[in-house]
Order: sequence, then structure tokens, then C-alpha cells
Amino acid sequence: MTAGRRPWRRHPWVVKIGSALVTNDGHGLAREGIESWVAQIAKVRERGVQVVLVSSGSVAEGMTRLGLAVRPEPLYELQAVAAVGQMGLIQVYETYFQVHGTHTAQILVTHEDVADRGRYLNARRTLRTLLRLGVVPVVNENDTVATPQIRIGDNDRLAALVANLVEAERLVILTDQAGLYTADPRRDRQAQLVTVGRAGDPALDAMAGEGSLLGRGGMRTKLKAALLAARSGTATHIVSGRENSVLERLLDGESLGTKLEPDSAPLAARKQWLAGQLQVRGGLHLDAGAAQVLEHAGRSLLAVGVASVEGAFRRGDIVACFAPDGAEIARGLVNYAAAEARRIMGQPSSRIGALLGYVDEPELIHRDNLILTRERRAAPDDA
Repeated sequence: MTAGRRPWRRHPWVVKIGSALVTNDGHGLAREGIESWVAQIAKVRERGVQVVLVSSGSVAEGMTRLGLAVRPEPLYELQAVAAVGQMGLIQVYETYFQVHGTHTAQILVTHEDVADRGRYLNARRTLRTLLRLGVVPVVNENDTVATPQIRIGDNDRLAALVANLVEAERLVILTDQAGLYTADPRRDRQAQLVTVGRAGDPALDAMAGEGSLLGRGGMRTKLKAALLAARSGTATHIVSGRENSVLERLLDGESLGTKLEPDSAPLAARKQWLAGQLQVRGGLHLDAGAAQVLEHAGRSLLAVGVASVEGAFRRGDIVACFAPDGAEIARGLVNYAAAEARRIMGQPSSRIGALLGYVDEPELIHRDNLILTRERRAAPDDA
């Protein structure tokens, strides 16, 4: 399909296919399955739905090509295997999409591509331009160069970040499970499929199990991805990729798998970017009054409400804000470096000039650069 053949819907879909499906549970690329999913994508595109494809499988395909039975542990070996596997993965997608007259584009990203505001905006523009041109972007994490410090972590989260980038209508996570169950259906015959839920509902977390040996994700990562995608107003479907015509049936409104609805209005693009950041450079511990203002009044954070400062962050870094009970309630772009924040904490804005010798901004974090998180504090190594 070319860009001019049919008017596109305003908001595209993001379709993520997991390792177990793409690699036929680790036994080489599932070519018949990939051919089927590509054909389904072609059909929903004929009905006006643009699609961004997020595909796992580069490491698993590399393992198969190199005859490896066990996933490598050393980073350099894992990156080499990913480089080999990525060639085969993209080759197959390109071949099958060409059958439908559709061009593809390979997009490889790391956390740095979404952590830096400029690179985030560039990725956003590139993806939107490709969609406007009628191209299907095929996105994967750049395992060949990613290090633990810049790793997004799993393709479920990556798919959610892509959903934020393109303001997707739906995130469809194709997996080897029928959806989220109330318990592990492999162990509990009474387990029931959860057909509809709310993204971020804590009750769902207790139902989630662990992932497969091939992938880094599991049902918990899919729930976290749904919460992240919801920040751009995206609904998430967790469905079996082995269902016949699953994408077309979802487009027709059929209830399949688990649908997780967003529970709030979409965030602005800048706050979507803030919400997707994985690396926090420090922390601000707030008094009860400041925590109340941030959570319920939607105001900026002033230095007077900060009780203590941790970390060695710089101006413009992302820092977390903690309530007195230790809960992370927000994060944002800080206007002063850590050393300066320590000097002005607990002081009114009118005192900043006297304490520092200059005034950059009256707020420590402006409300436009602040996102509420309401998550429990991570371990210190994660901060």
C-alpha cells in the first residue's frame, strides 16, 4: 500500500510479537507464523490502520543460526548473537511484506534514544514520517550496542514507548498465552481469563506469572507496558498470536484475550517522554505539605518543600520525588544541580538569589516538567 491509496486513521496500532512466537519456541524463525502475521497486518492496513511492528527474536534467531542451546551470559557474546540474528529476522519480514507491496524500515533503539529529549523528538518525527509514507517500521532494541546502563529492558516496554511516540490507538501484544489469567492455567484448572481490566490496577499484578526462557519479559512486563502505553491514551490487548486472524478480529470488535483500558486522559507529548524514562539521577525527599501539593494540586515543586537531597544530579537531569512514607510520587526535570538544591532546600524562592548568588528559576521543578508516578521507591541501585 502506498501513502495515497487510502485515508489512514489518525492513530496507528503498535503490534508486538514475542520471542516464543517469532522463533517457534526457540526452534528457528517461525516463517509460517511470520507470514500469517504480516498478511494480517496487510489486511488491517487495507482497512485504514497504520501499524508499527515491534518484534523480538534477534537473540533467539542468532542462537539458532549459531547452534547455541543456552542463551549467552557475557554481554559481548549476547551482542554478537543478536547481530547475527537481526539479519535473519529483518530479511524474513522484508520478504513477506514485499509480497503485499509494502515497504519496511528497520528501527533499532536504545534507552538513550528516548532518554534524550532531542533524540526522542527525532525518533517521533521519523516514525510518523514513515507511517505517512505508507511504510511499516519494524522496531527492535539495539541489542548489538546496548549496555545494562542504556538497556530498555524488554520489548514489551519498548512497544509501550513506541505507542507513546506515535500516540497509538492500540498496543497489541501477541504472545504464546491466551491472555492474563486469574492464576497460572498450567497449574490451576480453576484459573479464569481476565477479558477486560484497567491498566495499572494493582489487583492484576498478583495474577501475573514469569516469562519464558527465551524472552526477558513475562506477564508482569506486559502489565507494566500497558500502564506506560495508557499514558498516551492507548488501550492494550494481550492476546494469543496463534489465534486465527487475530488482528482483523480485534479490528472488528471481537473480545479476544485481555484488554486493558487506560483510566485517564492522554498526557501531553512532553510528559509522555518524562513518564517513559528509566534512569533517575537522584532524589528529592519532600515534606508532607509539598507531597500533598504535588499529588493533588498540580503545582510546581518549590525548594521550601524539600527536606533532603540525594544523588549527584546536574541541572536538567531527571530526579524522583518521594513522600515522607518513602513512596515515589513524581519525577521531573530539575532546575538546579544537587549541590545547589542542598543549599536552597527548605528555603522560600525569595531566598534563592541570596543563597546561590543568582536565580535561574523560582521552582526546583516546574509543573510542566513534572509527572506523577505513584510508584513504590526502587532499590538504591536503580535510582
